[in-house]
Amino acid sequence: ELKIHQRTHTGEKSHHCFDCGKSYLRLKSLKVHQRTHTGEKPYSCDQCGKSFTTSSYLIIHQRTHTGEKPYSCTQCGKSFTQSSNLLSHQRTHTGEKSFSCNQCVKSFITSSELTVHQRTHTGEKPYCCDQCGKTYISSCHLTRHQRVHTGEKPFHCSDCGKRFSSSQNMKKHQKTHTGEKPYSCNQCGKSFTRPDSLKLHQRTHTGEKPYSCNQCGNSFSTSRDLTKHQRTHTGEKPYSCTQCGKSFSMSSYLTIHQRTHTGEKQYSCIAVV
Repeated sequence: ELKIHQRTHTGEKSHHCFDCGKSYLRLKSLKVHQRTHTGEKPYSCDQCGKSFTTSSYLIIHQRTHTGEKPYSCTQCGKSFTQSSNLLSHQRTHTGEKSFSCNQCVKSFITSSELTVHQRTHTGEKPYCCDQCGKTYISSCHLTRHQRVHTGEKPFHCSDCGKRFSSSQNMKKHQKTHTGEKPYSCNQCGKSFTRPDSLKLHQRTHTGEKPYSCNQCGNSFSTSRDLTKHQRTHTGEKPYSCTQCGKSFSMSSYLTIHQRTHTGEKQYSCIAVV
């Protein structure tokens, strides 16, 4: 233990990952890291079956079932499942952003946010989907992507019950109930629920198409449109029907197809005969 402690002063990290070259102070830390490459998740939740790479992640997850939030903010009383989340939250009161990127001087509230951001410079994507091989810069991006395969939609709107695969999409949807559109276009006055939606809209005025296909040179106003287009080259169809296995290039095509199984007819004629 003394030798391990002394390495915190010398900076020596003698345990190396053969896959990516990352180094660690402790062998235990290396073994946990290697699970990001192997996909091994030996700790399972006895309530929902979800698996995790470490026992501490399992304990944190189990609080989503129990509702336990043992870490409370002394300023506003908000409670959290993790101490790290509390520390991050407290910086919203102080305004402190102590983690700075040495490449673009952007600052972040947490070291983990900085680590993920730095991958936008290095191109590193250490989190790999075991179903389709797609890689991501963070575990939360991978988790969100995996819902494409599983169909899981864990976030639901408290107003109408509609379910979503990401909290971001749910929050966007909830504004359709409140009618709130705080972001306005200074050219035509159109209002939007989100700043990124306004930014996309403004390209209809400027004609800007910053996303180009490296195979045919076609340009697009959004990264999403570029991704859809690239599937015409690759033939990729990541959205699969759980009932018949048919695959589609877009989630909207899958949704339409699934109605052939459910018999749902969403659109009704309102004309009176």
